[in-house]
Amino acid sequence: MYLMRKFEERCGQLYIQQKFGGFCHLYIGQEAILAGISEAIRPTDRMITAYRDHAHPLALGTDPKFVMAELYGRRTGTSKGKGGSMHMFDKERNLFGGHGIVGGQIGLGAGIAFADKYRKEDHVTLCFFGDGAARQGMLHETFNMAMTWKLPVIFIVENNKYAMGTSVERTSNVTDLEQLGASYRMPSATVDGMSPEAVHDAIKEAVERGRKGEGPTLLDIQTYRFKGHSMSDPQKYRTKAELGEYQEQDPIEHVRKVLIDHGWNTAEDLKAVEKEVKAQVEASIKFAEESPYPETNELYEDVYITADYPFVRD
Repeated sequence: MYLMRKFEERCGQLYIQQKFGGFCHLYIGQEAILAGISEAIRPTDRMITAYRDHAHPLALGTDPKFVMAELYGRRTGTSKGKGGSMHMFDKERNLFGGHGIVGGQIGLGAGIAFADKYRKEDHVTLCFFGDGAARQGMLHETFNMAMTWKLPVIFIVENNKYAMGTSVERTSNVTDLEQLGASYRMPSATVDGMSPEAVHDAIKEAVERGRKGEGPTLLDIQTYRFKGHSMSDPQKYRTKAELGEYQEQDPIEHVRKVLIDHGWNTAEDLKAVEKEVKAQVEASIKFAEESPYPETNELYEDVYITADYPFVRD
C-alpha cells in the first residue's frame, strides 16, 4: 500500500514538473482495494481496469521502474512507451490493461472470462470500473450475458463517489450500486473499500463462486480518492470538510495501527519499510529518465497481430 501511495505522490510531482504529459489519474486513497485483493487471488487470475491504473500492476508485482518508464513514454515501459498513464499492461501477470474508453473494459472483462470458460481453464477475471462507468449501457448487456453463461468474472466498482466531478447522487436515483445486479439475479454486495480486510473477505467469497462455476459477482467497493479525478481537476465539487472526513479513514494509517497494535511490527519496522519504498520509487524515476524513447519504426509495430488462437479451426 505504501508503494502505491509513494509512487503516485511522486507521479503527481513529476507531472507538475512536466516530466511527462498526457492524462494522469492518481490512485491515492484507494490503496486498500488492491491490497485486499492481492492475497485472495491466484497469480493466474486475470485483471482488467480503466485508466486509473498505475497501482494495479504494482499490486500484481510489476517492477515499479517499468510502470514509471511507461509514464515517461520510454521503450522500457510496460507498453513499450506507447500507452502512457492510461494503458498499463503486463502479460506475464495477466494484467489486460488500462483502458481509456469509459466502461469499455466491462465487456472485455466478460470476454476474457468467456475465453477461460470455453477453454476449461480454472481462472477468474477481476473487472474494475468506476461509479461513472456503472451508468454505461455496456454494463447491462454484459451483466445479462455473464449471468446467462455463468462466467467466472467479478465486477468491481471502485466507487470513489464521483464520476469526474459528478456525484453518484446526481447520476441516478439508484445510489446503492450493488442493486444494479438485482435484475440479473447476480450476487452482489457493498464493501468497505477503506479496509483491506473487508475487501479480502468479499473477493475471496466471489472468487470461490467463480471457480465453482456459479457465475459472476458484483461488488460495490466504496472508497475515496484523496486527489482530483485527474491532475487538471480543481475539485470545486466537494468540500474540504468532506475530504478531511475521508482522510481520517486513510487505509494506510488503518493498516499501520493494526500491525503495531497486534505486535506484528514496530513503528521502527515500518519506518524501515517506508525508507526502502521511497528508495525504490526514486530508483524507478532514475531508470525511466535514463531509458531510451521508442524508435520511429515502432509507430508501425504492435498495431495488428496475427496468431493461431485456440478457437480458430482450419
